[in-house]
Amino acid sequence: MKKPVFALFGLVLPLIANSTAEAQVTLDVSKITCWQFATYKVANADKIAIWLNGYFHGKRGDLVVDTQALAGNTDKLQEYCIKNGDVPLMQAVDTLVGSLN
Repeated sequence: MKKPVFALFGLVLPLIANSTAEAQVTLDVSKITCWQFATYKVANADKIAIWLNGYFHGKRGDLVVDTQALAGNTDKLQEYCIKNGDVPLMQAVDTLVGSLN
C-alpha cells in the first residue's frame, strides 16, 4: 500500500513546488538598467515595454493603445538602451517619451 502513495506524492510534489516558485517572481522596474532590458537579462523586453507603455499612458490618463506605435517605440527604446547600457530604464523612457510624442 505504501508504494502507490509514495509514487503519487513523488509526482505531485514537483508540480506544487514549480507552481509556488513561479508565483514568487517580481521585478522592480525602477532598478532595471538599459543593459538588462536590451539583453533580455531580467525578462522579455517586449513584455516590459508593454508594461512601460501602460504605465506612462496611465500617468497621462490616455487609455488608447496604438500597437504599431508601441512596436516602434520599443525598437527605439532598445536602440537607445544598447548605446546607453548604464542608464536606468525608467530614466531612458523619461528621456525618450518627450521625443516620441
